[in-house]
Amino acid sequence: MGMLNTLVEVVYPPHCLSCGGTVEAGGGLCSTCWPDATFLAGTRCDLCSVPLPGEVHAEDGPLICDACLTTPRPWSKGRSALAYSGAGRRMVLSLKHADRTDLPDAAARWMANAARDIFVPDMLVAPVPLHWIRLFRRRYNQAALLSAAVARMTSLEHCPDLLKRLRATPTQEGRGRDARFANMTAAIALNDARRARVQGRSVLLVDDVLTSGATLAACAEVCRAAGASDVRVLTLARVVPEA
Repeated sequence: MGMLNTLVEVVYPPHCLSCGGTVEAGGGLCSTCWPDATFLAGTRCDLCSVPLPGEVHAEDGPLICDACLTTPRPWSKGRSALAYSGAGRRMVLSLKHADRTDLPDAAARWMANAARDIFVPDMLVAPVPLHWIRLFRRRYNQAALLSAAVARMTSLEHCPDLLKRLRATPTQEGRGRDARFANMTAAIALNDARRARVQGRSVLLVDDVLTSGATLAACAEVCRAAGASDVRVLTLARVVPEA
C-alpha cells in the first residue's frame, strides 16, 4: 500500500488546498497559503464563530455576538473552521466553482476539530440543499460533500437528502442582510421520506460558508418544525465583519 501511494503521488502529485500548487503531502496548504489562512479559535460567538474580544471563562456561559443578539438564531450552537478571507475564501470558491472535490476530506478535519465540543451521540448530519437546477449545472453539492466527510470522520449518521430546496433562489452574493433573509422565504422544505429520521434527534447542518445565516436559519427552522430536539450548525468558513 505504501508503494502504491508513492506511485500515485508521483503520477498525481498532491496540490495545495488553496492555490492548487504542488505540496509535499496531500491534504494541506503550501508554505505561502498557510499564513494566509485564518483559523477561528480562541474567544468566539457560540452561535456563529465570529471572533470576540476578551477571554473565555467557564462561568461566563455562552458568548453571543451583537449580530446574533439582534437576529436570534434558530440553532443552539454554531462553529466555523476558517475566516472567509485569504486562503479560506479561495478554498470555498474552488470547491464551489473549480471542481476541487479533493477538498472536503481535508476540510472536514478542520471542521471536526472546530466543532469537537458540539457533537453529541446519535446526531444526524445533513447538508444545506441545492436546487436541482443548480445541482445539475454544478454536478455536485459542495455542502453535501463536506457533510459526508464530517459524518465519516465522526462516525455520525449522514442524511444527504434530509432537506430540499423548493425553488431556485437567486444567488445570495451581493445582497444585504434583509435581502438574504427575504430571498430564503419558503425556499426550504423537509423531505417527507426522511421525517422519521429527524424527529427527537439533534441535527447538525453543514454548509460551506456562513454570511448572514439566512440559509442556515431557513434550514434550521424546517428541522425544528419537523421535530428535531436540537439544531446545530457547522461551516468550513465564516464571513467575519470588518471591525
